[in-house]
Amino acid sequence: MPLRVSILAAAACLSAAACGSTSASSEPIAESRCAQLRSSALASLATSSSGEPGLRTQSQCGSTLDLTPINAYRGEMAAVQEREDAVVLFNGCTGTLIAAQAGPVVITAGHCVRLGDRLVLAFNVEANADGDTLVTEGTVLERSDKPDYALIKPDNLPAITPNRLTRAPTDRLAIIQHARGGPKTVAEGQLAGECHGMLFYTDLDTLAGSSGAGVLTRSGYVFGVHTDGDCAQDGSGSNYGWTAASIVQASDYLQDADIADR
Repeated sequence: MPLRVSILAAAACLSAAACGSTSASSEPIAESRCAQLRSSALASLATSSSGEPGLRTQSQCGSTLDLTPINAYRGEMAAVQEREDAVVLFNGCTGTLIAAQAGPVVITAGHCVRLGDRLVLAFNVEANADGDTLVTEGTVLERSDKPDYALIKPDNLPAITPNRLTRAPTDRLAIIQHARGGPKTVAEGQLAGECHGMLFYTDLDTLAGSSGAGVLTRSGYVFGVHTDGDCAQDGSGSNYGWTAASIVQASDYLQDADIADR
C-alpha cells in the first residue's frame, strides 16, 4: 500500500471522402456523419489547444459507468490481460509503452504534455498489482496537436514486452486507462468508424485521466490513442481519438516498419 500511494503521488472529416469503418463486421459511419464528427472534434481541439498540458472533455457513454479493475476483468477480449503491463500512469494521463525500431517509447495524447517535459512514469499502478512495478522519469521527444499525440522516452524500462501498433481495426475495442488518475481499469465498446486519421467508438467509457490511453483491438494491439469524449448518458454521441497510422505518418521517430496489419 505505501508503494502504491507513493506511485500515485509521484505520477499524480472536413471532407467527407474516404470516411467509414474498414471492419467488415461493424457498421460504417455514413460519410456525412463521419465528416460532421470530425469537424466537431477538430473545432473542439482548436478551442482547447493552448500548448499547455491540460484536461480535455472525457465522457461516460450511457447510464452506467462501465470501468472494470484490470485484474478483475473477465470479458471477451482476452488479449487485454496480455497487454496491460505496457500501460503507464503519468501527469494525470495514461500512456502505453510501444515497440519501435528506434527504441521503445510511451505513446500518449499530445495535450497531456509539452515538448521537452521531464515526467515521472509509473508502471503497474493497479489493484492487486501483479507485474513489474517501476517508477522512472522520461523525456517528451515529440508532441503534436493534429494528430493529438506525444512520444516519451523512458530513462529505464520495466521488464515487460512493449505493445505493437496496428493499422487493422476490429468491431470491438478496449481502452486500458488510469481514469481520474486511479488504478488501472478497462472499458470495452463498439468501433463506430474512422475518418481521415480519427477514430470514433460508442458505449466505451472514459474519464479525466484516460487521455492518451491506447485503443486496443481484439488481438490487443494499439490501433489508436484516445484523446477526447463526446458521448452522453442518453447513449448519443461517441468518444474519439487518433489512429496509430495517422500518428506514424506524422512522426519523425516512428517508422513505417513500426506498424503493420496485425
